[in-house]
Amino acid sequence: MNNLKVKDLTLRVGSKVILKSISLEFEPSRWVSVIGPNGAGKTSLVEAISGVGMAPKETVFIGERDLTTFSERERATLVSFVPQNPVIPRGLSVFDYLCLGRTAYQGAWRSAGPEDKRITEDVAGRLGVSSLFERELASLSGGERQRVVLGRSLVQQCPILVLDEPTAALDIRHQLETLRLLRQEVAQQGICVVSTLHDLTLAGQFADRLVVLDDGQVAIDGPAHEVIRNPKLSSIYGLRLEVVTVDGSEIVVPAPR
Repeated sequence: MNNLKVKDLTLRVGSKVILKSISLEFEPSRWVSVIGPNGAGKTSLVEAISGVGMAPKETVFIGERDLTTFSERERATLVSFVPQNPVIPRGLSVFDYLCLGRTAYQGAWRSAGPEDKRITEDVAGRLGVSSLFERELASLSGGERQRVVLGRSLVQQCPILVLDEPTAALDIRHQLETLRLLRQEVAQQGICVVSTLHDLTLAGQFADRLVVLDDGQVAIDGPAHEVIRNPKLSSIYGLRLEVVTVDGSEIVVPAPR
């Protein structure tokens, strides 16, 4: 099975310890969001588990195999990573950009074949971006661009999708659209999603499980609806947090002093 596992992961940058003895397991058909204050190590963790960051040997595994033993092409068929600020090439159409998600399956010099195009068109249909195929990528609005970036990662057809702040710089409507699309992919395609999110309300509403990092360590790990009500969360963020229910949705708000 392609379960993603982290075992006793410690990361250092120079003399500074960024992550301290992290051990976690991520399962198919589940969405785990990593939350925590700035500087807690969220981006370092998701970069390490995606293979983008340099995790030490025998700390990150897909199934029983050490992630560092995979070739770049092998890894690209198992884990797709969407950074917080993805590179947006100029002069490239949306369709051609989406097809880049098939690169790991095509070989060095082969262009997208019929099966690659079928997969690309299927993903584009699910995300509602088929009408944008001929548009230049750089001409898209922020919400359109985020859907296309997400689309390219889904075209890879990886069982594991890792995203660093997928709603960064989006207005609230486009944040909700993006997260609903992700929720749909988890439910319908059975993928494992691991994301970082700053917004505690959105993390609690969309993720199945929340992992709270504090100073590079796992401080809380559990079902999302329980974690957002955990009293430890207030001390981690350094202010009193309350959860209120509005039309059946739980909203995390800072309490008045």
